[in-house]
Amino acid sequence: MLYSVFMLALRSVRRNLLRSFLTILGIVIGVSAVITMVTLGNGATQAIETQITSLGTNLLMVMPGQRVPGGGGGGGGVPQFTEADAEAIRSQIGGVAAVAPQGRLSVTVVANGRNWATTVYGSTNEWFETGNWKLASGRIFDPDEQQGGAAVCIIGETVRRELYGGTAGLTGLGEALRVKQFSCDVIGILASKGQGGMGDQDDAVVVPLHTLQRRVTGSRKVSTLLVSMQDGSDSAPLKASLRQLMRERRKLAEADDDNFNIFDTQQLAETLSGTMGVLTSLLGAVAAVSLLVGGIGIMNIMLVSVTERTREIGLRLAVGALENEVLLQFLIEAVVLSALGGLVGIVIATVASYALSGVMGVPYAFDPSINLLALLFSAAIGVVFGYFPARRAARMDPIEALRHE
Repeated sequence: MLYSVFMLALRSVRRNLLRSFLTILGIVIGVSAVITMVTLGNGATQAIETQITSLGTNLLMVMPGQRVPGGGGGGGGVPQFTEADAEAIRSQIGGVAAVAPQGRLSVTVVANGRNWATTVYGSTNEWFETGNWKLASGRIFDPDEQQGGAAVCIIGETVRRELYGGTAGLTGLGEALRVKQFSCDVIGILASKGQGGMGDQDDAVVVPLHTLQRRVTGSRKVSTLLVSMQDGSDSAPLKASLRQLMRERRKLAEADDDNFNIFDTQQLAETLSGTMGVLTSLLGAVAAVSLLVGGIGIMNIMLVSVTERTREIGLRLAVGALENEVLLQFLIEAVVLSALGGLVGIVIATVASYALSGVMGVPYAFDPSINLLALLFSAAIGVVFGYFPARRAARMDPIEALRHE
């Protein structure tokens, strides 16, 4: 009985294909919008997490003033750090894997007849450990180069491409690179980390800290201390110890506010991921409103269909069809329409999400649960909005229905 009712409902849908398509259009738009928004939101969240993780594993960034990561040194009048601060952290705080004092300056570098505006970082070899940096080729600094401030440098993939990439036979390794008033030899190429929400991380030139201090900035101060925690370390007590040590070294009284800031990249990633999750849910909820509009469209068309088929309904009831069978027939029609709209919406959303992920530069984060949920929700809309027209059809008086013109 159920099979025959289903086939009867399916034939009714096929009988008016154009009207059926226009009826499910609201469901198609709603399902595709919800899935696309959620998929892109998940992809953006993954991109942010990847970018922050690429800054370093369990990384703490100690910066003067109230600057945010990536903003350079502290504001005017705020004392910066020294190498002695980094050595104190290394020797006095447990759970620390590596400490790298870092200076930075935006400059224009020149090589191979080309110039490129980039950021020059000065640090020690521990800088590569704190930032999870690997070398694509070449080597890192040796102890004598670090201590003596040698004219050597390691460049990122973007710098290599812009300055040496277009010249046949040049890889950048072993070539000369001019940074402001001095020339350095390229001894290494950093493995690419790519671009994202945190900017182009490959657009960098790294020199020994003493080289930056003596040949570029003329100051022994450093703007940032990068502290990498050991695996399994609890960041809360470590940050508390780090804060206390920095207050002592900067001679701050108990009533004085901190003139430095400690940024935890892991907490930053969790905060941004949580924020993106809320925004994704909000966008999905807004897009879901169109599903309700589609449901209203289904109810409207089903009411029209019931009116058009009044004599048919009366005839079925007159020859012995039960009210439940008529109710089930129209209910199945509504569910078939809404479920079909859900399937078409999933296909459109998959194509749109994949295409837009490439345009936006975020990973395509396929989530089968949201696709299944959207399909089930669209079918449920067919049940909810199709019940009233189906109930109206089932409760018709057969005699009055047969008299209908």
